[in-house]
Amino acid sequence: MYRSHVLVCGGTGCTSSGSQQIAQALEEEIAKQGLAEEVKVIKTGCFGLCALGPIMIVYPEGCFYSMVKLQDVPEIVSEHLLKGRIVKRLLYSETVEEDNIKSLNETDFYKKQHRVALRNCGVINPENIDEYIGYDGYAALGKVLTEMKPEEVIQTILDSGLRGRGGAGFPTGLKWKFAAGNQADQKYVCCNADEGDPGAFMDRSILEGDPHVVLEAMAIAGYAIGASQGYIYIRAEYPIAVQRLQIAIKQAREYGLLGKNIFNSGFDFDIDLRLGAGAFVCGEETALMTSIEGHRGEPRPRPPFPAVKGLFQKPTILNNVETYANVPRIILNGVDWFRQMGTEKSKGTKVFALGGKIHNTGLVEVPMGTTLREIVEEIGGGIPNGKKFKAAQTGGPSGGCIPASLIDTEIDYDNLIAIGSMMGSGGLIVMDEDTCMVDIAKFFLEFTVDESCGKCTPCRVGTKRMYEMLDKISKGQATMEDLDKLEQLCYFIKENSLCGLGQTAPNPVLSTLRYFRHEYEAHIVDKVCPAGVCKGLVTYNIDPDKCKGCTLCARACPAGAISGTVKNPHTIDKNKCVKCGACMEKCRFNAIYKK
Repeated sequence: MYRSHVLVCGGTGCTSSGSQQIAQALEEEIAKQGLAEEVKVIKTGCFGLCALGPIMIVYPEGCFYSMVKLQDVPEIVSEHLLKGRIVKRLLYSETVEEDNIKSLNETDFYKKQHRVALRNCGVINPENIDEYIGYDGYAALGKVLTEMKPEEVIQTILDSGLRGRGGAGFPTGLKWKFAAGNQADQKYVCCNADEGDPGAFMDRSILEGDPHVVLEAMAIAGYAIGASQGYIYIRAEYPIAVQRLQIAIKQAREYGLLGKNIFNSGFDFDIDLRLGAGAFVCGEETALMTSIEGHRGEPRPRPPFPAVKGLFQKPTILNNVETYANVPRIILNGVDWFRQMGTEKSKGTKVFALGGKIHNTGLVEVPMGTTLREIVEEIGGGIPNGKKFKAAQTGGPSGGCIPASLIDTEIDYDNLIAIGSMMGSGGLIVMDEDTCMVDIAKFFLEFTVDESCGKCTPCRVGTKRMYEMLDKISKGQATMEDLDKLEQLCYFIKENSLCGLGQTAPNPVLSTLRYFRHEYEAHIVDKVCPAGVCKGLVTYNIDPDKCKGCTLCARACPAGAISGTVKNPHTIDKNKCVKCGACMEKCRFNAIYKK
């Protein structure tokens, strides 16, 4: 028995800021101080507060240390772990209240969260199956195989109201029911871990912090529909998640939880990994299955749907990581437990990757129906630098922008669609008053153009034409007629594209046109970018009343566009200026401004 446990975040975010080196240094210092038999270091998954890494929690006190550096390790070991004196300067500021240390669950970031899919992330060692089992792991699979019939499992998932967390929100139980009703000599269960939205890392964090939950859920799904083989399609850019899945699959096989005759029930089920090469279109179910088969990842026309003819032309179900992460809890805790969370048509919780112009970037899980205001202002901590909230982008390249006027919208599948956005897989990017909405639409269109597989003309050509129109607008070269053409093209692409990538590609444009049309018109008619972002429409100027003639701006200018003598106001040659903003960054007197 250990008297203290030090949990160090081993997710990608903290790993990139050096948490693995911190963990190693802790182990070495603990041994050096003679505490190896008393204190154990455990590498976990993501805690959620990604901007504060490297992160660690010391139990039993529950002290939350953030932004830990290698040079802090000896002090933590000698003061806290050896002498029992908490190192207050390293504590997350919100956990310190006068002389009291608050629990992490009492902080603004955590107190409105309800962790279901993320319940084990930051809690267990994801590379140790015993720790997962210690938290009721594989109990749901045992219950299903020994106490329930396949149709009872499907009915439970149906009754729970669980909907797909990958974006479309299709009822999970209904998908399983369709596949179960089709007879075949082989069926497949697939997991979509090909998370490609810019700014999204929900699925990655679950796989890094709790890989066994996905394996357990897929085995349950296999039993429900009569499948004996599963595939997890995961992007190769997630090396930590891939490694932990490989370890988890190996451990599950050794424990008899994957393979032949699981729980002596006569049920056989195994899982293999397939690595994606980073194609965004392979997040679409038919393209994903085509890629698993060894072909170029391109979508197929539907019908037939995968529940009839999917992977290798056999009945197949495909759910994403977060959807599967809910399944074992529903089986163990019951339908009523799950249905008490969320809204009438959107049950349970949703994980969001919170990013952009927000204080608390990271991973959050909230009940469906939580308002955007609660996420941005309370959990997210508001907008930095006193700026105003302007919009939030949900659903990535397939979603839309929610304006400040709708900040009190309850977030669920139907509400987001009604206001021109969508849930997507869960990326939530916050924008402040300095964000240009034309530029945002252009950013997502550029991504879509690059990621289109090119199979159908509306997407291959149409998205390129849309991007060209947006580029003209951002440069002040477009006409109001171009704006009408852009909107018309959006609807044509939505109606005629083969798969979800093309069908949703116009959403960022349509939503920004709906709520921020005045910004488009300002670019076209007034030839100005209200946010001062689009370079073609921005000029840099020096206020002679504020300029002290310190020459810093002139020395920073790479184009030699700034002239003037020491202690006298400087000027900018607009013909030479490359609009890089270097002068504005260097100016100490706020004398340089954009207009």
